[in-house]
Order: sequence, then C-alpha cells, then structure tokens
Amino acid sequence: MIKVDSLVKEFKKKDGSSFRAVDGVSFEAQSGEIVCLLGVNGAGKTTIMRILSTVFKPQSGSALINGYDVVTQGDKVRGSLGFLSGDTGLYTRLTPREFIRYFGRLYGVADEDINSRMLEMATLLEMHDFLDKKIEFLSRGMKQKVSIVRSIIHDPQVMIFDEPTVGLDILSARHIVSFIRSCKDKGKCVLFSTHIMREAERLADKIVLIHRGKVLTQGTLESLREVSGMIDLDDIFVYYVNQTNEEREVQAHEF
Repeated sequence: MIKVDSLVKEFKKKDGSSFRAVDGVSFEAQSGEIVCLLGVNGAGKTTIMRILSTVFKPQSGSALINGYDVVTQGDKVRGSLGFLSGDTGLYTRLTPREFIRYFGRLYGVADEDINSRMLEMATLLEMHDFLDKKIEFLSRGMKQKVSIVRSIIHDPQVMIFDEPTVGLDILSARHIVSFIRSCKDKGKCVLFSTHIMREAERLADKIVLIHRGKVLTQGTLESLREVSGMIDLDDIFVYYVNQTNEEREVQAHEF
C-alpha cells in the first residue's frame, strides 16, 4: 500500500546552500500493518510524510500510495489516503459536525455515508458532547479528534499520522491510539511518526528508525532487540545512532 524507494528531499538554506532533509529513504507498509517512523525532532519524519501526502515533491526517488505515484498521480493519491498532521487547519467558526460534513462533501461522499461514519467515529473517539459546539471553543484534544474524522471521512485505505498524540492529555492520547489500532483491525495500511518510544513499542508492527534524514535500520521490535542485544527501544535507538556515528568517524579518518 505504501512503497518508498530511495527518496531524497533537499531544502535551500538562507546562504544558498542545500540541506538534505530526506536522504535516500526506503521502506514499505502493507494492508493491515502499522509502521512507525521513529526519530528525534528534526529527523525528517514530517518531510517524508508531506511527500507522501503530495505537499512536497522529492528531488529524486519514488513513492507509491496504493499503487499511485505521489508526483505524477497526486489526485489519485489524495483520494486514497487520510493524512493527519500536527498543523491541520480547522475552520473555527464551524462546529465539528459542520466541518466534517463540509470535507465529506468535498470528497464526494454522500450525506448518508457522512452521517453514518461521523456517528461511528464520534462514538469511538467520544465526541458526542462537542459535535455541535464551535471549534474555536474546543480543547486541543477535541480539535485533534475533529482533525482525525475530517481526514478519514472518505474511508481511505491508507492512513498517515504525523505525531498524532503530541501535546494531548492521557485520555485523549489513549483515544487516538485506540483509533489507530482500529484502522489496522479494518485492514487499513497505517503509517505514523513519533519520537515517543513507548508509543512505537505499543503500536508498531514494524519500526523504521530515522536519524538525520537517513534510515538507520528497520524491522519488528523483536528483530531490533535481537540484533542490538537490548530490550528498551530508547537504548536500541541510541545503539544505532552511535553505530552510525562511529562509521562516519571511520570514513572521515580514512578520507
């Protein structure tokens, strides 16, 4: 459902030089699978996800969503996925019900289907108490739930979540985690990013460790533990970062 091959994205600095935010990244995610991009802030996770959602175009490499190319088939890609980012804009003068219905119609979803999906999601995420309150008066956790329903109202087969629980209280975060699990149970392909090790341990079928725009390694939690000889994911992550740093030092010395 998601296939990323040798993806590269560069940005220009103020001095005119280039900065490579994504450097040859490759990974795959299948139906009924939760894949986590795990890395510190600034590792390149958000840039990767924005490429997959067609917001950015890569310099090189390729990415397919449900078989559609993110560069040449943008419309079909956007119709195949639900994308939730931390800065998703909300129309604060509308109520969640009005806002979600508006986006459902933009996707061409029939009103009957919009209402049934909204009811299902409002029950799962406990939204009934604020569906008819103006969005400007909602808490951050409530707004995040509205963003989620907006992003999946067209029932996409691929879900992309960029650090979906950042800044949320415990109860709101638990609802988001439960929703991500429900997507997998329905056979959807789920890609989410986080810098919270515990989230990756609890949710991911496969973990892709990202650092400075590169993939350090990827695999199941069990395989990462087996190779590194460590149990805690934070220790595993540091192990691979240090290993990469040592390789760079050796290469610099040889040069």
